[in-house]
This record gives sequence, C-alpha cells and structure tokens, in this order.
Amino acid sequence: MPNAFSFAHSPFDCLDPDEQRLVRASVDIGYYPRGQALLEPGDTPTHLFVIAKGHVQQIDQGDVVATYGPEDCFDGRSLVAGRASSRFVAAEEVIAYELARAAVMELIARNATFGALLFADLGHKLSVLSERERPRDLPSLSLSRVGEAFLRPALSVPADLDVLSAVRRMHAEHTASVLVEDRASQPPRRGIFTRTLLERAILDGRPLAAMPVGEWARFPVIEVRAADAVGDAMALMLRHRVHRLVVVQDGRTLGMLESLDLLSHVSNPSHLVALQIGKAMHIDALAEAAAQIDRVIAVLFRSGTRVGLVAHLVQQLNARLFERAWQLIAPPELVDNSCLFVMGSEGRGEQLLKTDQDNALVLRDGYAPPADLAAVCARFSEALGRFGYPPCPGGIMVCNAPWRRSAQDWAHQVQDWVWRADGESLMHLAIFLDAHAVAGDAELLAQVQRTLAALATDHQGMLGRFAAAADAFGPAAGPGWWSRLLSPGESHAPWNLKKEALFPLVHGVRSLALAHHVAATSTTGRIAALVAEGALSPVQGEDLAEALQVLMALRLKAGLAELDQQRPVSGTIDRAQLNSLDRDLLKDALAVVQRFRQALRTRFRLEAM
Repeated sequence: MPNAFSFAHSPFDCLDPDEQRLVRASVDIGYYPRGQALLEPGDTPTHLFVIAKGHVQQIDQGDVVATYGPEDCFDGRSLVAGRASSRFVAAEEVIAYELARAAVMELIARNATFGALLFADLGHKLSVLSERERPRDLPSLSLSRVGEAFLRPALSVPADLDVLSAVRRMHAEHTASVLVEDRASQPPRRGIFTRTLLERAILDGRPLAAMPVGEWARFPVIEVRAADAVGDAMALMLRHRVHRLVVVQDGRTLGMLESLDLLSHVSNPSHLVALQIGKAMHIDALAEAAAQIDRVIAVLFRSGTRVGLVAHLVQQLNARLFERAWQLIAPPELVDNSCLFVMGSEGRGEQLLKTDQDNALVLRDGYAPPADLAAVCARFSEALGRFGYPPCPGGIMVCNAPWRRSAQDWAHQVQDWVWRADGESLMHLAIFLDAHAVAGDAELLAQVQRTLAALATDHQGMLGRFAAAADAFGPAAGPGWWSRLLSPGESHAPWNLKKEALFPLVHGVRSLALAHHVAATSTTGRIAALVAEGALSPVQGEDLAEALQVLMALRLKAGLAELDQQRPVSGTIDRAQLNSLDRDLLKDALAVVQRFRQALRTRFRLEAM
C-alpha cells in the first residue's frame, strides 16, 4: 500500500482528511515500460492514473494531442463514461498510481470541486477555481456586487430649487451631495450637486438664494446597477472621473455609492492611484504614480480578481496617466485639436505589466500644429519611458513623424494599408484596428475608424492574407505542437506565451472582426459581437474568452514572479516551473487555440494560400 501519494496537487488538494483516507485505501502502483499502452480506444477503464514518474502521450487518429507528466492524472472523462476514446502510451518508463474507479466515483459524489477539476470543461474549471482560490478576507472585485457595499441615502431636489435651500437640505441630511431632478427638460434629466460645485457657486458672487441649483448641477448623473460587479463600478468612476455613482435596481434608486465607501469595501488602491494621477502637476509626480500601477496589479490579481477585470482597470489607469502626461507636455491648443491614441494590447484593454509603447496622434484637418510639434512628441515619448514603458522596436510611437497625421492623411494611410495588403501594411492595419483614444478629441480618431469600416474589406484574398498571421507560430512544429510542451526530451527553455498562444487567439478574433465589420476593439468585446452575429457559436465564444483569461493569467503570474525577483519582465513562462494545475489549464487553453486555428484555416481558406 503506497504511502507517498501526494495530495499537494490538483485535483487532490481539495480533498478533506476522510477523502484522503479513501484514496490511500483504494490506490495501487503500476509499472509500464516505454511503448506500452496504458489504455486503448474502446477499453473499459478501471482506474484513474496519476503519474509518479515518466510521461504518457495521448494519441488520437495518429496525432499526439496531449502529454502527461509527473503529478498529472488521466483519463477522468473515459473513466466516468466507461469507455476510452483515445490511446495512452508510455513515452518512456512510467510509474503511475492507479486509483480504483469506485473510489473516484465516490469522491466525485462527495466533492463537487474534485469532480469539476477532474473532467470539467475549461469554463467550469475556472469558475470553480475563482471561488476556491478567492481569499475570504478580501472580496474579489469580479465577484463582489455593488449592492453589497455601503450605500448612502440618495436625497433628491427639483432643479428650480435655489442653491441655499439645497445646501440646507444637504446639511440637515448630513450628506455631501444631492440629486437634482430637472423635469422641465425634454426628456427629463437627472444630475448631481456636490460640495465642490457649491464652492464654484459661491465664487460666482451672486446670492445663493437667487440661483437655481440646476444651474450648477452636473448632468447627467452616472448610474450603476446593484447587481454589477464592484470592479465595474470602480472602472466607471475612473472613466468618468467621478467620486459618486447612483445605484439603481429595476428603475428604483437604491442610494449613492461613494468612492471612499467603495475603497473600504474592497481595500483596493487603484482609485487612489487615479487620484494621484489627476492631481499631478509635473512629470515627476506622474512617474511616482506610474510606479504604483504594478503594485496595484499584484494586489488585485493575488486577491483573486479575475485577470480580465484587472486588465480593464489597468487600461483606465494608463489612459489617465497618458492623458495627464500629454496635458502637461503639449500646449492646450494642440490638445484641443488632436487625438492621442494607443494601440496593440493597450488599445484592446489587455495590457497588464508594462510593455512597449504603441501610440499615435490624429490632428484636426486644417489645424496648423506648433512649429515644435516634433519636440513636444519626443518629450511625451521620453516621459512614457520614465514611467516604465520602453520604446517600440518598430518605432510605432508619436515621436516618429509617420505616426502623427491629419485626420484626412490618416484616412488615406489606412486605405493604402488595406489595398496594398503586403506584410508590413497588414501588420500596421492590425495594430491600428486596436486603436483607443486616451486624450484630446476622440471624435477625430472615430472619424478615421469610420473610414476604415466603410472600406471594402470583403475581399477574401486580403482577408486571407490578414488572417494568415495567426498561423505564423506553432504549426511549424507539426501537428500537436502545443501538446508536446512537457514531452520527454523537449527543451524547457522559457516559452513565449504571447507568440505561441495569445497572438493566434487575439489576431484570429481580430481577423473575424474585420471580416464582419465589428467595431469593438477588445478581444472579449469582439468575441461577444461575433457570437451575436452568428460568426462564432456560443460554445466557441465561451471557450475563446476563457482561454484568453487563462493565458493572460499565466503570463501575468510569470511576470509578477520576475518582478519579485527584481528581474525584467520577459513575457515568457518557464514550463518546468508550472504546477500541475497550471499545466492542466494551459493544455486546455492551448487545445482551444488549436481548434480555433483550424477553424480559421477553413474560414479563410488558408491551406490554399
């Protein structure tokens, strides 16, 4: 009876002492020389295999589709189904624990988490893990709801009430704000009046009793639903630069959510960094705020916040940072007559730890920029370098003349990229498709994006060449390249997760979005739009979104570990350092990517190119 069975790895690390005793009483050890089959298609499995030594390959239709190493288990699905559908072969000498089927079925019945981690799909696994790993003393931003936070009473007054009377009501109710109902407008609107706005009214010099409060209220008020995630509420505050949200449910106003109450609910520092950015009066102060962003990311991610929400909050913080830097460096007239925008992962809202700069500038048609425009843009790029964003190796930065143009020139440039359709043009087009405005007049960028949307992008040849970039990596290794990550004899050199997995997924979705004229710029937004249009099935959409979350999370975890060791962020992962659960999730995610790539080859007829 083996006593060395480890309960430190998934899915066995969720078992209680009684369940562990059941495992010890029901497990045996098997030995398999190299080349011996552990399971053949059609076999009736009697055990769950847990590898102690060696590697086992799963083979379907002659291709290696998965490789299992020490601490991995297989094949839970066939054990439950009662019939094996794949061939499992020892790639080298294998020693494996064999856990009896009856014990496995009892564990599944007693422990839902064990069952989910053993054979559930990727989405179900992530759902179980998010609940399992969430610290109980720090609510996750993605799981905690607005309605669970402390809400202050929402006091309402008519817009024609004088300011003095409104302030008296605020004083009597011990509140720092009041909702202002303007029923005379068509349609009726609702705004908010705060102590900050009171200061402006006092400085106006007119008697407070003679001024209607509606004249000083800010319209419209920003609302959030009680069922929305707290993280979404925080992102809303950052985007609109407000400290209060009106919480509604089924058409009713439940109360006011204030930033300090929100912060006390989640103990999250992102809002404080945003305030620091907003108050910065020079680049040095902005650099201090920028240095805090990685700390915010680490706190949020390690507290159980879903990586997609972390990326969304980071996008908002970075946008505030870039906007404030541009305002401090560029003259006001230039800010008003231009649009500064970011591209790539920053534009998609999928940026986490700092990487290369990808930014550009649209100038208003007919506007004569200052003579020192080049110097202004150079100072901006230098400032981003100080903030920790290295220069783009390809020079895609506002400091380079090709990346600052008038709106009309940008329209011509985009059209040229589309019709040239050579390698460099398609690369630039892909980057531009992710453009997101961060400062100045956003309508200038929107104008260029509408031009792009109006172009004839239904030409299969151009779309095929555009989509072909998703096959730039990985397939050179042959069928099943992704499954051999942990195969014996394979190099365990750091692996570029972005090139091998994230890029094919992101660019594949981007290609479908271009073909279907989808305006969204984030990968998850594009997936949702493609599912709505029928270009992706709901199952495909869910799998792609969950795979994106897994890959981003693994990349972020590796990057944070490098920062902890005071090493530069490389963007790679060390496969030898992955635990069994991470390897399991990675394999599931890569399988999703591989299926998607095959679907892209069929959709865009890439095999014929």
